[in-house]
Amino acid sequence: MKKGSPAKENYAYTKHGSCSLLAMIEPKTGKRLVHVRRKRRKIEFATFMQTLSELYPEAEKIIVVLDNLNTHSKSTFYEQFDAQIAAALADRFEFVFTPKSASWLNMIEIEFSALSRQCLNRRISSINELGKEVFAYFKDRNDKAIKIEWQFSRQKARQVMNRHYEKVNSTNLKYK
Repeated sequence: MKKGSPAKENYAYTKHGSCSLLAMIEPKTGKRLVHVRRKRRKIEFATFMQTLSELYPEAEKIIVVLDNLNTHSKSTFYEQFDAQIAAALADRFEFVFTPKSASWLNMIEIEFSALSRQCLNRRISSINELGKEVFAYFKDRNDKAIKIEWQFSRQKARQVMNRHYEKVNSTNLKYK
């Protein structure tokens, strides 16, 4: 340090904890559900899915698009609940997994991006405060029934992802 020059300091980031946000969006209606949990384990995923199932009591099958996280498995139900409840949940859900490195295909990632920009773009002091902020954000989005108009068609997906299709089967050249 030289006399007359600004003082220099190293900044050391101190992590005060982390948590897990589990959320779903029904794109055509704008209906949302969110859970804020202290940890990201199978039990949190299983109980979230159980709550999701209860939101749609008349549905025979609930199709859920998920990323490839290790907790996102129907076997999680059997690890957390008795066999009868686990089987009922496993039968109600159809899991569709986004390709690795393609989380942009998962609409909830759009919601998380908006949440990050509008709500989580600053330090939040506690999980309770985070919960209040996140629940208020999701309540506002639910009240406004903000929908997602997905414009990425199957045909467009085939064009964009064609190089991957070609690798597994050369007849997919027709999608160029």
